[in-house]
Amino acid sequence: SGWCGAALLGRGALLFLPILLLLLLLALLLWGCWRPLALRRGPGRVGYVPSPGLSRGQAARRARRARRPGALPPPFPDGWYRLLDSAQLPRGAVRSLALLGEQLAVFRTQDGQAHVVDAYCPHLGANLAAGGRVMGNCIECPFHGWQFRGEDGKCTHIPYAEKVPDFARVRAWPSCEVNGMLLVWYHCEGVAPTWAVPEQREITTKEWVFRGQTEHFVDAHIQEIPENAADTAHLAFLHGPTILGGSDLRYTRSRLWDFMKHIWKAEWQPEPEPNKHCSQLLIQHSATIFGKHFSLMDLTVSARQVGPGLVFLVFKHAFLGHGIILQTVTPLEPLLQNVVHKIYYQKNMPAIIPKFILRAECIQFERDVTIWNNKQYLSKPLLVREDSCIQKHRRWYAQFYSEKSKRPPAQKEGLDW
Repeated sequence: SGWCGAALLGRGALLFLPILLLLLLLALLLWGCWRPLALRRGPGRVGYVPSPGLSRGQAARRARRARRPGALPPPFPDGWYRLLDSAQLPRGAVRSLALLGEQLAVFRTQDGQAHVVDAYCPHLGANLAAGGRVMGNCIECPFHGWQFRGEDGKCTHIPYAEKVPDFARVRAWPSCEVNGMLLVWYHCEGVAPTWAVPEQREITTKEWVFRGQTEHFVDAHIQEIPENAADTAHLAFLHGPTILGGSDLRYTRSRLWDFMKHIWKAEWQPEPEPNKHCSQLLIQHSATIFGKHFSLMDLTVSARQVGPGLVFLVFKHAFLGHGIILQTVTPLEPLLQNVVHKIYYQKNMPAIIPKFILRAECIQFERDVTIWNNKQYLSKPLLVREDSCIQKHRRWYAQFYSEKSKRPPAQKEGLDW
């Protein structure tokens, strides 16, 4: 009877373990629920397997030097890209940003209008954002006081010149502010925007409120990230193990966490005209604990890819409400992407719910980061019939490149561009 009692006690403790872990996770989330979640992973902080005797940063640098990225597509597809959040650019502010192989000056006039121009003054090359001021609807060069209009980049004033040459100007970039973000339009041939960034009505009307964001830097080509949507086979293997196993791929499949599984059903399709620049991924998520369906984790996700760098992930839960994660991917360098996830959720729902969703999404995303940071891009991958959506996705994504799209520089050694 003693052995039987011990066995029952051990089984009871095993059954109680997942409940205890979930309660602990909830307690940690409640500890900071009064403010939005803010998580930033700097370059090299995640996505690399540690090496004995090396720091995290040293291991990341060694992996980047040793990696052979493969026959990459052009590094900067045509489309809209996030520059920063609208709140990060108050009236009268000037910001310097390096992305898409360009150096940009971003400023907001006193009437609230944001503008994006090339950072370097055509006069003698000073950086307009390094000490430049907002003067009316212009940005003033800190070197000689030349003033350039944000709307079209034309020089309107030179303090010591009687006349301003008609050709004196900097390039002005098309930009827009939607869903609390400032975005810039990039096209390798200078073509004007061919589609607009959709507005999420619930964000504009404040039915859904901001509950937090995460930021990651991914050492991969931008195309690798959205291609995951068409690779439905990886969901069960990479994202099937419970989030309790974390994002370190050495331990996610540990038997310690084998009692819980994530189950995914997904289908990817491109959208027809006039939205051929969009695609849809429909996901049904559920979970099992000790083989039993755990209905609390049932979730429907509609992920709409809009162009190469924007994704709208709408969540629907039977009684935990609705919300959205805005994913933005902005190329900083040919193989360095800035990825931001911002979550908005029903304001009548406790903040702990969207923060838990964002934390869980972050763990799953960081598993992908490890793959992306270390993989090689294969232009002709070895695929089986069940992988047909990957080629379908590549044909769809090809619309964002053109004949004049810049090619990545020839690799000499490693990925230090």
